Amino acid sequence: MTTQVPTTSPTGGPDAEDLRSIGYRQQLHRRLGDFSSFAAGFSFVSILTTVFQLFALGYSFGGPAFFWTWPLVFAGQLCVALVFAELAASWPLAGCIYQWSRRLAGETVGWFAGWAMMIGYIVSVAAIGIALQVVLPSVWSGFQIIGADPSITSASGAANGILLGSVLIALATVISAFGVRFMALINGIGVTCELVGVVLLLTLLFSHAQRGPGVVTKTLNVSGNSPYLYAFLASTLMAAYVMYGFDSAAELSEETAAPRRVVPLAILRALLVSFVGGGFMIVAALMAAPSLTDGQLSTGGIAYVITSQLDSTLGRTLLAVVAISIVSACLAIQNSASRVMFSMARDGRLPGARLLGRVSPQTGTPILTGIAVGTLAIGVLLINLGNPAAFAAVTSTSVVIVYLAYLLVTVPALGARLGRRLPPKQLGGFSLGRWGLAVNLFAVAYGVAMMVNIAWPRQAVYDPAGTSWVLQYLALLFVAALVVVGAVVHRLLRRASAPTGQAVVAAEA
Repeated sequence: MTTQVPTTSPTGGPDAEDLRSIGYRQQLHRRLGDFSSFAAGFSFVSILTTVFQLFALGYSFGGPAFFWTWPLVFAGQLCVALVFAELAASWPLAGCIYQWSRRLAGETVGWFAGWAMMIGYIVSVAAIGIALQVVLPSVWSGFQIIGADPSITSASGAANGILLGSVLIALATVISAFGVRFMALINGIGVTCELVGVVLLLTLLFSHAQRGPGVVTKTLNVSGNSPYLYAFLASTLMAAYVMYGFDSAAELSEETAAPRRVVPLAILRALLVSFVGGGFMIVAALMAAPSLTDGQLSTGGIAYVITSQLDSTLGRTLLAVVAISIVSACLAIQNSASRVMFSMARDGRLPGARLLGRVSPQTGTPILTGIAVGTLAIGVLLINLGNPAAFAAVTSTSVVIVYLAYLLVTVPALGARLGRRLPPKQLGGFSLGRWGLAVNLFAVAYGVAMMVNIAWPRQAVYDPAGTSWVLQYLALLFVAALVVVGAVVHRLLRRASAPTGQAVVAAEA
C-alpha cells in the first residue's frame, strides 16, 4: 500500500478549493496519504489491544462458539462503514459524524451527534490509557510504581493505572501538538508494529495448537438451563466493543490528500483488516488454549494462553508490542476527539468556541482542542480511583454512546436516501449505487439492535460484584444524562448567539 502526500502547499491546491466549495477555508495542514489514512482507522480499532483485552469477556459469556459473534458484528458494521464511505466521498470534513448528521438532518440532530461522539471518544481515550496497566507491569515490574499488586481491580493497580494512563494521554497530547505529519509518522510506526505483532502472535499460537478449528462450534453448556441465545447475545459485546472507530480516517479528511478517493477506501480497509486479523486471533487462541474448561480462559483470556504456551521472553516481547499498539490507539482516538471538538467549535457550536476553533499556523493543528480532550480524559480516569467497577461500566457505556452517534447518521442517511436528497455522486467518488437502500436499511436495523443489546442492564457486564443498582443501569442513566446535559448546553449556546453555520466567515473574520 503506497502513501500519497500532497505535492502542493499544505493549505492550498485543488483539495483546498474543494473544501472551500463545501463552505470551509483550509486551515489544517493536508499532509496525510493512503497509508496514514488507513492507519488512523486501523489503530483506533487496534485489534492487538482490544481483542487481547476483551477475549475473556466474550468467552466467559458464550464459550468457544462466541467466535460467531465476530462475523455477525462485522456484517452489521460493514454496512455502517459502507454508508460512511459514501458520505465521506460527498463531504470530506473534519468532525465527520457531526458534519454528516447536520447536513442530513439539520443543525440540532447534527449537534447531538457531535456531542455524543465527542463524549464517547473522550471516554475511549481514558479507557485505552488505563489498558497500559494490564500490559506494562507484566513486561517489567518497574512499571508498577504505586504499590505491589498490578491487578486493575486492586487499589494499587487502579492508582497505578491512572498514573500510566495519564502519562500516555499527556504524551499523545504533546505528539499531536507537533502537527499531523509527526503524528502520522508515530502512528504509522505503531500500526506497522501492530501488524507484525498480529502475524507473530498468530504464528506462535497456531504452532502450539491443542485442538482443531472445529472448536468454534462448541458451547460447553455455558448458558446452563437458559437458551444459548441469551449467552450468545451477551457475548456479542466483545465484538461490538472492538469493531468501532474505523470512521476515524474520516475525522482527518481535511488533513488527507484527495480525501474523496482516499478516505472511503481507508474506512473499509481498516474494518476489513481488523475483521480478518481479529478473527484469526480468536480462532488461534481457542485452538492453543491449554484447557477450555478450567476457568482460566474466562478470566485470563489471550494473556493466559500466551503465558501458558510461550516462554517468558516471547511472552514479554508480545506484550511490549501490545503496549506499542496501545500508544498508537490512544494517539488515534485523541486526534479523532480533537477533530470533532474543533469542527463543532469553528461553527460556534461549543462553549469556548473562539479558543477551541483556533488552529496553530505553525503546525496546522488545533492544539487547544487536543489539550482539552487530554485534560477531560484524565478526569475520566480518576473515576477508576477506588472504584474500578465504575470505570468498567462507564467504558462499556461509552460504546453505547458511539453507537447512538452512528445512528444519528445512518437514520438520517436512510431518510435522505428515501427522499432522494443525498448529494450526487462525485466524479470518481465512492457510491453504493443501487445497493444503497438495502445496505442503509441493514445498517440502521443493526445499529438499533446492537445499541439495545449493549445498553441492556446485565449485572454480569455492568456490575459483576453486585455493588450498586446504579452501575447495573448506568448505560441507560448515562444516555439520559448525556441528552439532558446536551440539551441544556445546546439551549444556552442558542441563546448566547446565533450559530455561524459556515466556518468560512468565522475563519476569515
